[in-house]
Amino acid sequence: MRPIPRTMSTQHPDNATVPEWAKGDVIEGEAEVVEAYYAFSNLNVQEVMWDAEGKDVDTHVVRKLFSSFDEYFKANVLGEDLFLTYRLPNPKIEGAERKVFAETMESIPITFDVAEKFYGRKVVPVFEVILPFTTNASDIISVARYYERAVAMEENIELQDGVYVRDLVGEIYPKRIEVIPLIEDKDSLLNTRSIIEGYYHAIKPSYMRLFVARSDPAMNYGMLTAVLLAKYALSEAGKLAEELGIPIFPIIGVGSLPFRGHLSPENYQRVMEEYEGVYTFTIQSAFKYDYSEEQVKGAISHINREEVKEPRILSDEEKKVIRDIIESYTSSYQPVIESMANLINTVALHLPRRRARKLHISLFGYARSTGKVILPRAITFVGSLYSVGLPPEVIGISSLNRLNEAQWNVLEENYKFLKNDLQKASEFINPEGLSTLVSYGFLDGEISKKLEEDIKYLESMGVKIGPRSYESKKHALLSQLLLLSLKEKKYNEVKQYAREMAVIRKSIG
Repeated sequence: MRPIPRTMSTQHPDNATVPEWAKGDVIEGEAEVVEAYYAFSNLNVQEVMWDAEGKDVDTHVVRKLFSSFDEYFKANVLGEDLFLTYRLPNPKIEGAERKVFAETMESIPITFDVAEKFYGRKVVPVFEVILPFTTNASDIISVARYYERAVAMEENIELQDGVYVRDLVGEIYPKRIEVIPLIEDKDSLLNTRSIIEGYYHAIKPSYMRLFVARSDPAMNYGMLTAVLLAKYALSEAGKLAEELGIPIFPIIGVGSLPFRGHLSPENYQRVMEEYEGVYTFTIQSAFKYDYSEEQVKGAISHINREEVKEPRILSDEEKKVIRDIIESYTSSYQPVIESMANLINTVALHLPRRRARKLHISLFGYARSTGKVILPRAITFVGSLYSVGLPPEVIGISSLNRLNEAQWNVLEENYKFLKNDLQKASEFINPEGLSTLVSYGFLDGEISKKLEEDIKYLESMGVKIGPRSYESKKHALLSQLLLLSLKEKKYNEVKQYAREMAVIRKSIG
């Protein structure tokens, strides 16, 4: 069994601070190759996600890593000691990226040829891919079969009498790849069992990795829902591993702020305790670049060494209660977000850009019948709400007032650090923000009342509201200045204040 990484460096553009080696505000092109090496060699991350979803990707990354950092990769074998994993565009969802999907898959045998020449033996540097927006087993089965039949088996195509593709390009390796489902929407996370089971019966892998999203579910259904969905999926994976008799190694996609998972160099130990059963944690850009390198390396080293705990297996009754809590919370959260979509999208335009990502818009709630609201990516969504002094962790929280004692017990058992997450976020509430948003015409009065109820409920939970430190007080003042600048259409100042706030909270969003 090959080693399974505990930490995965990603290219999520949530960093407020830009590393010195980036040579500009946007990390792109050759800088991302340097970043992969930096993550491996300096930070001791065990896996790098190479992202072809939503951005241009360099499919010659393996060749460039070997040619630029040959001594390091001679001593640390890519594909055996360290791992590079492609995230593909989903051809069913992103129609314009279908050929990028094909191009990325076709590049995998090239990485094998490069590695064989570099190491002087057969080494497979890339053998797993991540498929975003996986909604059923057919999605990942199709990707696995595509590689086997359209890429690996093309060597057997006869071009003319007795002349085959392999005679021109050589044999194609690897012969197969493993596909990691990245599950992002509510219905699919609740349906994790059938996704894993279907893939297992079709492909018969010796092990599986499962990628549980945290950011997009939070944006679509609220933070509390996202946490409970993750716990549900981890429980299902844990049960299936026993039933099928194969190891399943979950990955969780967590950012630095509470809304996106709260994995930071300051809070990683709580996150590891919160998400029992998770094997691999994503190390996103804010984690890497908004804290001191010493602090980052210490946290990553600890995660790499920490023993993995068994997932908490939910009873049928707990699963029912969790579904009920999710429905109640989501129904309070979504209408507020829908009403704030214009404000969120406007502020998002002025947040710092840290990656050369293509234009991406998300249909809020995955085209729910009750509303079709367009929102930006999760990072800028979160950053927009923090910038106006209203952290999204707060929204919808008063719905917990409807829980009975038994439901509360299930919630507390399955979201251990709820109060801690809310307390961290609540420090960035701008006490004057709601009234300012209403008086400037950015927020409807009825929605403001709902948000006031959420804030009052937080106080009833013992959560302290508003800034307490010098930095969070400065954040609140900058939030007021941003709203005034937005009202007066002084957009250069909006950008300046948004950037300063992101540096204070050590993450764009």
